[in-house]
Amino acid sequence: MTPLWLCIFDRIVISGQRFFGAVNLKLIDVYNERILSGDLAPDSNQLKTLHALQDLTTQIEIFKPKSFWAIFDLFSKDQNKPKGIYIYGGVGRGKSMLMDLFFEASTIEKKQRVHFHEFMQKVHEDLHEARKENISEAIRPVAQKIISQVKLLCFDEMQITDITDAMIVGRLFELFLDAGIIIVSTSNRHPDDLYKNGLNRALFLPFIKMIKQKLDILNLDSNTDHRQNTSNNNMCYFHPLNEATFDKIEHLWRVISKNNSSPLVLKNKKREIYIPFHTGGIARADFCDLCKKALGPGDYSLIAKKFKILMITNVPKLGKDNNNEAKRFVTLVDTLYENKTKLIISSDSEPEELYQDGAGSFEFIRTASRLKEMQSESWGVKLPNME
Repeated sequence: MTPLWLCIFDRIVISGQRFFGAVNLKLIDVYNERILSGDLAPDSNQLKTLHALQDLTTQIEIFKPKSFWAIFDLFSKDQNKPKGIYIYGGVGRGKSMLMDLFFEASTIEKKQRVHFHEFMQKVHEDLHEARKENISEAIRPVAQKIISQVKLLCFDEMQITDITDAMIVGRLFELFLDAGIIIVSTSNRHPDDLYKNGLNRALFLPFIKMIKQKLDILNLDSNTDHRQNTSNNNMCYFHPLNEATFDKIEHLWRVISKNNSSPLVLKNKKREIYIPFHTGGIARADFCDLCKKALGPGDYSLIAKKFKILMITNVPKLGKDNNNEAKRFVTLVDTLYENKTKLIISSDSEPEELYQDGAGSFEFIRTASRLKEMQSESWGVKLPNME
């Protein structure tokens, strides 16, 4: 006679396979529906990655934490825990879109999807508070707080630009993975190329080794930048910086602001963020106002959440001579993109020609691609008729 506990287990697994098969089908269905609606173009490389994410969805749902299975003393080995996924590839290939589909499909309750910039900003803030308590390893309580809140953690656009972040990320991931958190991450770079040529990079190599061992590495390889396939309305990005561009920007601002705007000071903790012109959910500022000042991801997040339309004027050529400003501009665009903020820009040149020389030129390829996508008429709120 079959033991009662084994009958219970069989029933759980069988019903789980039926139910989670439906979850997997839903994930594919959503993708296909978006293709049929014209929102997405068919891409066999995306489909391969999607199947891997489907498999992970099923594994997550079937897998049970140690505490649940402890009564049977059977499923307590680490090899039963699903491996996370690291998706890398060129800009506009659909990495973030696929991860978002996966995130929405997962029925795990404790889950979080976060842009890597914003995540690191919050970690630095929490580390600062922890160090005030004179804790010997301040990063541990910071990690434990996150561990208590999530079982699935999805990072969008992982990139490492300095040794401080490199060491923090390495230790955090070690603690996360030891605690059984499942990690899914996107990046433009293969793990071997993270923090490439960075200062003291040898200290970061154990993290790369860990990522390659603990996560499945998937290359979303495609020759298509899907962001370039959007139709542009030529009313969001103006160049070069000449009199004609100035006249167009001024006319556009008069129309969307209805000739009624005033300055605004936003407060982010002790920092003040000056916005020269605003009205309702619309704002206008010069590149110098937003990128020459020492603003960070938290400040840009506040701006993106406050305004549905942001006009940035006089964006110059970027490179090694204004590297700090370039980094801030990249962070600003990323934040606006994440929040679906309509972005209007007057610039020295086309997005792909803005930043061609400097340490961040590789990362800027993604920014240029996003700037092109954000010119689409369907991006963010609809602008009024300019006639």
